[in-house]
Amino acid sequence: MTALTIATTPIAGQKPGTSGLRKKTPVFMGPHYLNNFVQAIFDAIGGAAGKTFVLGGDGRYFNDSAAQIILKMAAANGAARVIVGQGAVLSTPAASHLIRLNKTDGGIIMSASHNPGGPEEDFGVKFNMANGGPAPEAVTEAMFAITETIREYRMSDAPDIDLNAIGRVQLDGMVVDVVDPVADYADLMESLFDFKALRAIFANGFTMRFDAMCAVTGPYGIEILENRLGAAKGTVTHGTPLPDFGGMHPDPNPTWAHELMDEMFGADAPDFGAASDGDGDRNMVVGRGIYVSPSDSLAVLAANAHLAPGYARGLAGVARSMPTSAAADRVADALGIGKYETPTGWKFFGNLLDSGKATLCGEESFGTGSDHVREKDGLWAVLLWLNILAVRQQTVAQIMADHWAKYGRNYYSRHDFEAIATDKADAMMAALRASLPSLKGRQIEGMEIAAADDFAYTDPVDGSVSARQGVRILFTDGARIVMRLSGTGTEGATLRVYLERYAAGPEGLDHDPQQALAPVIRAAHELAGIEGYTGRVTPDVIT
Repeated sequence: MTALTIATTPIAGQKPGTSGLRKKTPVFMGPHYLNNFVQAIFDAIGGAAGKTFVLGGDGRYFNDSAAQIILKMAAANGAARVIVGQGAVLSTPAASHLIRLNKTDGGIIMSASHNPGGPEEDFGVKFNMANGGPAPEAVTEAMFAITETIREYRMSDAPDIDLNAIGRVQLDGMVVDVVDPVADYADLMESLFDFKALRAIFANGFTMRFDAMCAVTGPYGIEILENRLGAAKGTVTHGTPLPDFGGMHPDPNPTWAHELMDEMFGADAPDFGAASDGDGDRNMVVGRGIYVSPSDSLAVLAANAHLAPGYARGLAGVARSMPTSAAADRVADALGIGKYETPTGWKFFGNLLDSGKATLCGEESFGTGSDHVREKDGLWAVLLWLNILAVRQQTVAQIMADHWAKYGRNYYSRHDFEAIATDKADAMMAALRASLPSLKGRQIEGMEIAAADDFAYTDPVDGSVSARQGVRILFTDGARIVMRLSGTGTEGATLRVYLERYAAGPEGLDHDPQQALAPVIRAAHELAGIEGYTGRVTPDVIT
């Protein structure tokens, strides 16, 4: 067994997005493609020699083969040790926890998150730093620069190792520890939440449904909810991870988790419903007959986190991505704690968490988390909700009604227009940006525009600046439109339109969000010329 140096040439387009590099699986399986990017990762962090890494993925198609390649490259680059989940599987939050628990030098996560999986679908690779969080822009830019000049990569010619057998093996002089992917994460959850109280509500007849969407959180949900908390067998549905997610789109929103939505709005609905995504870092929360938007969920968790043992001390602050509604800001103001607005991308929360400025973070794209790891965490959010329900002894609908009565309601929705021709999407956004200086004071749909800009963020910890993070149009009555092109798809462009309107109450707190937002929706279409540029009137996904 020897470490080989293999000649290669740059491959165009290996620029990581907000969560690593994502492409169609056949692209990743092409000659040198994965190898080039992995070598760029190692080179961008100053080499792998003597370092320890965590490795795992969401189990999608090509996950197992990619893991073998990455392990052999780590060995050839001189890594001392790799901790890998059994079967090369780890949820993204579990990987973040293992990086922090074992004080490793970082980790490589194989996932395209909520994107579909399969031979013709999506694959992805990202690097997480020693703090457990996604690589910041300076590091991902360094990776990209290396992919544009790479001339060789290093890889061992050792045979594949058995990643299904837990234990320690050697790979060309490098230690490989294959570990239970669930146990350490489940122990962490037990340290944060009152499992005794949760066992009690299930014993008293509380019912729930957790849809794992044939993705990575199935085994985590079964171990924690059914085995440790005593929820009825079958509480976890679609609990077996499959390489193609059983043909499902593992994105926990009302469109793709329609089976759960149908059940929760049906005649015999359980008390509580939730779903997670491909790699386990997102969550959707549904009560009996009520859907909870991610923005509202973040606000409710912030207002009630102190009810869970792990957060009894209170929160240092709450951070949200800029497109996320301002509902959490109202809670932060009431609690007298810090509030932070960042660009989209979990990596922007890392400094706030590491510095102790924020305890809870959330994104409207169904991601919520805290300082227990440096990733969003789907099951964590579900368990915090369960802890709140156990203490308050109310239904989800009652908790939401109480919250809106106290803080008012930020009606909120996101409209996604998917797979738009990239040139048309870029032209539309360029025209919209060009119009921004002239929008202040304009009357549209009975509302007056107070300000319009292209969001730029200055990190309060390290002073780094991130510009052009999304167009914002703010109205004098507190309504808001945000538009940005997503960086998480693999073909064409996805236009995300975020819509928000505030109702202070006590009247007007129980409207359908799409109806409450109707004038804001019409204004967004007119201001951006969406139909003219894209030919679309109706979004593909509404959340």
